[in-house]
This record gives sequence, structure tokens and C-alpha cells, in this order.
Amino acid sequence: MHRRCKQKVKATASPRSSGHTLPPVFLPLAIAVLVLSVGGYFLWRWLHPGEAGRLHVSGRIEGYEVNIGAKIGGRVDFIAVREGDTVTTGQPIVKISDDDIQAQLRGANARLQKAVDQREQAQDQIQVTKSQIDEANYNFHQARQDMLGRITQATEQVSASEAQLSQAEADLKQAQYDLSLAAIRKERYGKLVAKGAVMQDQYDQAATTYDTAAATVAARQAAVEAARKQLSAQKGFLTQARATRFNPPIRSAQVDALEKQEKLYEAQLRAAAKEIANAKAAVDEIKANISYLNINSPINGITTARAVEPGAVVVPGQTVLSLINLDTVYLRGYVPEGQIGRVRVGQKALVYLDSAPKKGIDGQVIEIDPVASFTPENIYFRDDRVKQVFGIKIGISHPGGFCKPGMPADADIVTE
Repeated sequence: MHRRCKQKVKATASPRSSGHTLPPVFLPLAIAVLVLSVGGYFLWRWLHPGEAGRLHVSGRIEGYEVNIGAKIGGRVDFIAVREGDTVTTGQPIVKISDDDIQAQLRGANARLQKAVDQREQAQDQIQVTKSQIDEANYNFHQARQDMLGRITQATEQVSASEAQLSQAEADLKQAQYDLSLAAIRKERYGKLVAKGAVMQDQYDQAATTYDTAAATVAARQAAVEAARKQLSAQKGFLTQARATRFNPPIRSAQVDALEKQEKLYEAQLRAAAKEIANAKAAVDEIKANISYLNINSPINGITTARAVEPGAVVVPGQTVLSLINLDTVYLRGYVPEGQIGRVRVGQKALVYLDSAPKKGIDGQVIEIDPVASFTPENIYFRDDRVKQVFGIKIGISHPGGFCKPGMPADADIVTE
């Protein structure tokens, strides 16, 4: 019996020593253990992601889309690019017809020219009015001096005429007295001649003296009448001179009227200046609007959408093209609610594209949604869609043109 057991041991030991192979019963067991170990490891990694200092995120490459719209409405003449075309900063991409706005520009220029003409006309009228005011002021002072001079002169002439009249009347009385005396002497000498008491020559001399005195009286009467007429005329001149007192107020009123007219022209000048400013502003605005009709690309990127075609009429603000800058793309991913506490803005990350799954592109977390949401509907499993997740954005530092919107991608967030 002892020998039998010994032989049995030898029989079982000989194959192990010769080929080191396991019996067939152990092979399935080893495979099962291996599968369970690997599955358990992946299950542990799924249940405890990032335990090794990394948090795995899957998502899609997105970008900041720039919608190129028309600031001025009109008919689209041409569009230079289509979806997928690259554009550079400053490149002309859209042109809108400027027929209507060119007509507006011509109208604004016409209003501007009219305002300029009105300003020049007001300036000319102000200069003419200033000259008229100067002339009216001169006439006013001249009329005032002329009035004073005429009144003074006429008053003096009236006084002189009154003196002459008084003198003529005095002379007339003297002549009348002399005539009365001559008449008495003539009568006396006539009686004496008849009696022979005096000589005929003495009578003749008395008669001559009488005739002379009579002539003198007549002359003096004529002088008195002339002096009276002269006085009456001088009084008329004085009345006329006094009438010139109304000339200075008239001239002054003319000055006031001209000054008011000057103020009116100055107001017209100011209004014309404002109209010129408004017209210039309108011209500048229309020219700026004309420049808006030629739309240039504001960024370097690619065209993602072309909303209209040439010939279409667009309104202000309507999107014509959509562009994305490939230098500012990011990975949009979702982190389970239970893991979001390990993520913060500024953490470094490595982004992996399907085209280069082993080549990580540097990035960092740039945004975390403030509230949780359900998993997006593009997740095909119902159980996954009902989970609460937080959306995050991982900015890609140097995409190099390889990261394009719509591409799926993965990322590892460094959570240490």
C-alpha cells in the first residue's frame, strides 16, 4: 500500500516536472480569475474615477461662434465664402447693395450745400447791414448837428430881422416927424412969401425939404414893410429848422431797425451753422453706413453657416454668415454630480482627439456650469440620460487647427 501511494505521487509529479503544464481543470479557472480581475479593476475605476489624480471626461469640440450680420439692411450683392471655407481677419466676405444709401448721401450733400449757401448769404447780409448801421448812425449824428445849427441860425436870423424891423420902424417915425416939421415950415414960408416977408428961395428950400421928407417917409415905410416880410420869412425858416428836430429820432429809429435786422441775420447765421453741423453729421453717418455695407471678417477662422444667398434682402441685425475661430475652441464635457467637487476653474487638463489618442493637447478648465442638469439627449442610454451632471468647458491652449467644432474628444483633468 505504501508503494502504491508512492507510485501515485510519482505519476502525478512527472508531468509537472517534464512540461510545467496545468491540468485541464485549472485552465478555465485561471481564465475566469483573470477576467474577473480585469473586470473588477475597470469596475473599480468606473466607480472611483480619478483616484490616481486624474478625472476622465468625454465630450465634443465646440467653439465661440461669431454671427456676422448686416448693420444696414438691403439686397445682398455677393458672399465670398461657403461653409467650411477659411477666412482671415479683414477679408471681404459680404457686400450689400448701396444704391438706396447712395441716393441718401446725395440728398444729404445737397442739404449740406444748401446750409452752406444760407450761411454765406447770412454773412453777406450781416456785412451789408453793418454798413447800413454805420451810415444810419452817421446820418443820425449829422441830423442832430444840422438840427441844432439850423435852429440856432434861424433863431439868430429872426432876432436880426426883428432888430431890422425895429430900426426901420424907428426910422419911419423919424422920417414922419421930419415930414411933419417940413410941412409946417413949408406952410409958414408960403404965407411969408405971400406977404413978402421972406425971399422966394427960402420958400423953395422949405418946399424941397418937405418933398425930401415925404420921400424919406415913403422909403422908410417901404423899409418897414420889407423888414416885416424879412422877419416873417425868418420865422418860417425857424419853423422849418425846428421841424428838423424830428430828423434825429427818425435816424435813430432807422438805426434800431437795422440793428434788429442785424440780429435777425445773426440768428439766421447761427441756424445755418447748426444746419451745417447736422448735415455734416448726416453725411458722416451715411458714409459710415456705406462702409458697413462692405462686411469684412473680424477673425481668423472657418465658416460654419451661410444663412442667405446673393440676391436676398436682409434686415439690420440679420445673420448672414457664422464663423468660428479655431484658435479659441474648447472641449464641452459633462462631469457626474458626485465628482464635480473635484473640479475647479483653472485646473490643467490634457485633451485627446480620436485622430491622435495618445497625444495630449494642453488645456485647462475655464468654466463650470453653476447648476446641474440632466445628461444631454445625445447620450443613447436612458439610464445615463437621467443622471445629474455638470457641464464644463476645457479651453485648449494651442489647438493648431487640428481641433475642429463637432469632433468628439476626451480629456483628463489633473485633480491633484
